[in-house]
Amino acid sequence: MSTAGPAHPGPRPDLDVLIRRVDPDVPLPEYARPGDAGADLRTTVDCVLAPGERAVLPTGVSVALPEGYAAFVHPRSGLAARCGVALVNAPGTIDAGYRGEIKVIVVNLDPRESVRFERFDRIAQLVVQQVERVRFREVAELPDSARAEGGFGSTGGHAGTDRASGTSGQAAEGGPTGGNRYASVVSDREGQ
Repeated sequence: MSTAGPAHPGPRPDLDVLIRRVDPDVPLPEYARPGDAGADLRTTVDCVLAPGERAVLPTGVSVALPEGYAAFVHPRSGLAARCGVALVNAPGTIDAGYRGEIKVIVVNLDPRESVRFERFDRIAQLVVQQVERVRFREVAELPDSARAEGGFGSTGGHAGTDRASGTSGQAAEGGPTGGNRYASVVSDREGQ
């Protein structure tokens, strides 16, 4: 009897994605290393973000994805760790039918230092994935599961959610704060 694990299929063939340079000089997205999931996107403009500022940075490319696929714009972990740069809507979704230029909404979360981007700096990574189109079928009750309705940190494992006070998730229940005592968006809009 063999004790070997399941056979690994060979590498899948590369998916052809049509791409157009909006900026003729921008390098095409590329994978930094073999096995990387995301291809680097670059900005085509210089930009300085003060602490707390955000900007929409153009990447100089547009794509035509095959039906059944979508592309997702993810943050670069190095920019997050070193500079406090995040993406406001991470991951950004590029649908198969979208033909416009890919743009990246970046925010500087560092409380003290500005962040400077130069033309052709790598600002994000593009992950292309096959996606399912679903048909929603309404039912009166959903089938049971082990998790049931547990969410928002219900499995524990983080000091901010492992409190005996039971305040975790209070904002979702209509209270003013979440488990980490941050003001909710509703409270902010109402000036509370």
